Amino acid sequence: MAIFLSILKAILVLGTMGAVFGALLAVAANFFSVKQDKRLPLVQEALPGVNCGGCGYTGCAAYAKAIVNDGAKTNLCPVGGVKVAKAVAEIMGVEAENVEKKRAVVMCSGNNSVASTKYEYLGADDCASVSKLGGGIMECQYGCVGLGSCVKKCPVNAIELKDNLAVVDCNKCIGCGICVDACPKHLIKLVPFDSATRVACSSKDKGADVRQVCEIGCIGCGICAKNCPSDAIEVSDNLAKINPEKCTGCGICEEKCPKKVIVKK
Repeated sequence: MAIFLSILKAILVLGTMGAVFGALLAVAANFFSVKQDKRLPLVQEALPGVNCGGCGYTGCAAYAKAIVNDGAKTNLCPVGGVKVAKAVAEIMGVEAENVEKKRAVVMCSGNNSVASTKYEYLGADDCASVSKLGGGIMECQYGCVGLGSCVKKCPVNAIELKDNLAVVDCNKCIGCGICVDACPKHLIKLVPFDSATRVACSSKDKGADVRQVCEIGCIGCGICAKNCPSDAIEVSDNLAKINPEKCTGCGICEEKCPKKVIVKK
């Protein structure tokens, strides 16, 4: 009987201690817990979930936290565009901000058919590594390396290599900008989606030097600038540059360019 009472007493003591400790843990958990904002899962659900990083954050979850916890802008998602920006703004109870849709363009036309190469490369397909070997494969120091580092990075397969030149499909491009960072030559730019005309070249060499390495590179002749009715083109550093805010897309410069390096879309 004494043994039974001892066991019962021990059980009661342990049970009481367990209940007390459990209650203390519950109080502590409630006291130290970080309550999640109810808007967070709603914002995360409204985002597309592509995790492209185009918003400047590591992914959609990180962007959602930045919106809810840090007051980040609601219009930074290039994939979702206006629709997502409005949905997120509504969840956050703020006014929806304007979203400018952008697309990537490659400021080079020097594929293997028109541009000369310095050497044959048989190593790893990495543009940054090859660029360190004498400036790259192409004779033009400003030309596309053509090994597809941007192609590998694109989350929506909007870029392909055509004759060793990166080409962007504007209908697939989401304007995330990942390819911009992937290009060691800084040839890829984000432009307003509806911008019509561009100079598909980045060479700053003199015209005579350009002619020696590329058949269609900009030679800085200035014919396009002289014929532009809206004064949207200027030539600096031997390269024609088009101001998208002034350009009307009339196509005169494209027609007049002797090297046919001015293109639409």
